[in-house]
Amino acid sequence: MPDSDRILAHYRIAAPAAEIAARARAIAVEQSVEMPLEAIADSRVLSDIVGRVEAIEDRGDAFRVTVSLSAETVDGDAGQLMNVLFGNSSLHDDVTLENADLPGPLAARFGGPRVDMATRKARAGATGRPMSCAALKPQGLSVAALAQLAGRLALGGVDVIKDDHGLADQAFSPFAERVAACAAAVRTANAETGGSTLYAPSVTGDLDRMRAQLRLAADEGLSAALIAPMISGLPAFRALAIEFPHMALIAHPAMGGAQRIAAPLLIGKLFRLFGASAVIFPTFGGRFGYSAQTCAEIAAAARSSWPGVSPALPAPAGGVTLERLDEIVEFFGRDAMILIGGALLAAPDVTACARQFATRLNAFAERP
Repeated sequence: MPDSDRILAHYRIAAPAAEIAARARAIAVEQSVEMPLEAIADSRVLSDIVGRVEAIEDRGDAFRVTVSLSAETVDGDAGQLMNVLFGNSSLHDDVTLENADLPGPLAARFGGPRVDMATRKARAGATGRPMSCAALKPQGLSVAALAQLAGRLALGGVDVIKDDHGLADQAFSPFAERVAACAAAVRTANAETGGSTLYAPSVTGDLDRMRAQLRLAADEGLSAALIAPMISGLPAFRALAIEFPHMALIAHPAMGGAQRIAAPLLIGKLFRLFGASAVIFPTFGGRFGYSAQTCAEIAAAARSSWPGVSPALPAPAGGVTLERLDEIVEFFGRDAMILIGGALLAAPDVTACARQFATRLNAFAERP
């Protein structure tokens, strides 16, 4: 781990061996002071603020360069952390941000999610098994149709029903009407079955609008919401996690592949750091092409021990089917939330298919 006042940023740089030392020094300067060092007269800036090249490792097809950066320049700001890690250097198309190690005090200042999903898992009766999750889609459906679908999924016993991330505050499905109707449908289903299904609406728009939407969701008795941090903005996402400490924020990965930031770092580690209680990501063997190794690294980044930072629940999605359920659970383990979307909705009887999904996951709690 880095010194108490230094961040370690790890980059993959596809540069010739003869140029790598100079490139590494240039990135250290670019990500810290962004000016010629000879023009800096302040000794403290030169000794403490300027980035330092800590290591250069030849990986064969590229180099892994580790640069240490001053944590003082971040000061607990999510956007500034991203700026310090990869701001200007993201403009170099041969540079990828692979990982970052934060000093303990800085990591603890961010703190991770305010809601520990282990508590929500226990309340859902999901001790010893993964949570189940389903999605309301497609966008374009009316409020009544989405609420009916939510009720059918809740009757099937799914633990979490989330809006599709494409659902916003659209004319065909206004946020306030949709949330009230879907929340009511889930409450009715829970009353009928004795279940505890959670409904997580998709929160979108600028910060003021997202705040208002989360207040409305809380007024409806909801305790979870879906947000895409790379669309809403990481500083806004962190602000909402702080302002709504009883709301479990489920991070959607949309736009997560638009930057050259390794998925385990961005989705698993940084989304968690900034407040995600659960992180959705595409599973291996699905329609997005993530490898099993990448998925394992995302899951590990989300839930591994990190002093001062609460864990997040990994939520593999994007290609999960009932036929693959055993494989997925064996791979990710029981401390996860398994999301099946279209495969449930394509079933002739959505409630029966949801019930089979829930039953299959419930069975894992009985296994040694």
